[in-house]
Amino acid sequence: MAFPRMVRIRQDFERVRVDDVAATTVQQLQAQNLGETVQSGQTVAITVGSRGIANIATITKAVVDHVLSLGAIPFIVPAMGSHGGATAEGQKRVLEGFGVTEEFLGCEIRSSMATVIVAETEHGIPVHFDKYASMADHVIIMGRVKPHTGFVGAVESGLHKMMLIGLGKHDGALIYHRAIKDYDFETIVRAVGRVVIEKCRVLTGIAIVENAYDETALIEAVAPTNFFEREQVLLKQAVEWLPQLPFSEVDLLIIDQIGKNISGTGMDTNIIGRKYNDHVATEKDSTNCKRIFVRGLTEKTNGNATGIGIAEFTLQRCVDQINMESTRINCITSSHPTGAMIPCVYNSDKAAIEDALKTIGLTEPENAKVIHIRDTLHLGEMEISEACLQQTSRRPFTVIGDPEEMDFDDSEMMQSIETSSIDVSTV
Repeated sequence: MAFPRMVRIRQDFERVRVDDVAATTVQQLQAQNLGETVQSGQTVAITVGSRGIANIATITKAVVDHVLSLGAIPFIVPAMGSHGGATAEGQKRVLEGFGVTEEFLGCEIRSSMATVIVAETEHGIPVHFDKYASMADHVIIMGRVKPHTGFVGAVESGLHKMMLIGLGKHDGALIYHRAIKDYDFETIVRAVGRVVIEKCRVLTGIAIVENAYDETALIEAVAPTNFFEREQVLLKQAVEWLPQLPFSEVDLLIIDQIGKNISGTGMDTNIIGRKYNDHVATEKDSTNCKRIFVRGLTEKTNGNATGIGIAEFTLQRCVDQINMESTRINCITSSHPTGAMIPCVYNSDKAAIEDALKTIGLTEPENAKVIHIRDTLHLGEMEISEACLQQTSRRPFTVIGDPEEMDFDDSEMMQSIETSSIDVSTV
């Protein structure tokens, strides 16, 4: 088979970023005058989730230090639904993989899958809340605000989701995802969020927004009474800063790695399309990828391959990385069982790409529109086929090399897109 020739390009996104993450976090907390509410000796639970949020250890440390400065006793609560294999030990390991450790923070991590039911919504839905957080005098909700990978609403992923899915743990996440089959996402979010704010002594929120380079672009402390209003505004900002593929029509998207630290669905459906249907772009999607080939999992996903079922092709080495138990638990909890299904499996990149290009329609393989990315968090640099250059791009980009043949080694494997070539923020 004749493969398309590939060329490396660089996209330039708006790069607003916080220069001093720790100082900004403290400034935001100081503006909330928490010392008027928090008394010396009281306990403060601080939530940390399972997403790969930039600078999460630094931000968390700054929150912990501020709570200590008030004379209070901070502790960390993993707020990640069913992630980490739905075990207390697994969720603590997820945090430690992000550098959020007791040694670094100087406070305890209290991890449990147990919840208490604090009340019911007006719809009769029980509101689950982490056991340890329920025992604290105050709770600080931290979360990254961004578009959700499966739902659309005035608020999507952010502080409200942390109150529902994160602090609801496995039991709460399961019931809320079931409820979304009967009620719209916003109805559940608002109803459960109101109960948590009224009943669970929420002190403040720390909303984080990132830029297209996976950097901290905004940190804002938000009063609980303003959660819904501010999340709406911050979500719009997050959408503006969201990275994109340069073209809306793609015959084959090659992704080096997926994982829960990248996106809730392993690969962000706001970027690849397929937000509303696992294998077909709808009129609501901004991107149409005919075929997707996933080459592996991130180390930090710890075998959780949620979202692998969105792709049509993968490698045997990727399947070998999968922790089937944690993947199954996560996908069943989120009512997305197809997200755990295994695509066609190959022993080499070349074989997978050959078969993928046989299924894109009448387009000859050498004329296929192919994009090769590292993951959906890092879209600063990528490789695209020559045919893509004939399309109108959605944003400016710079070609940084000459077209070259797809390069396979003796094992018929290709090189991954290296982190160091994508984005200087990681240096």
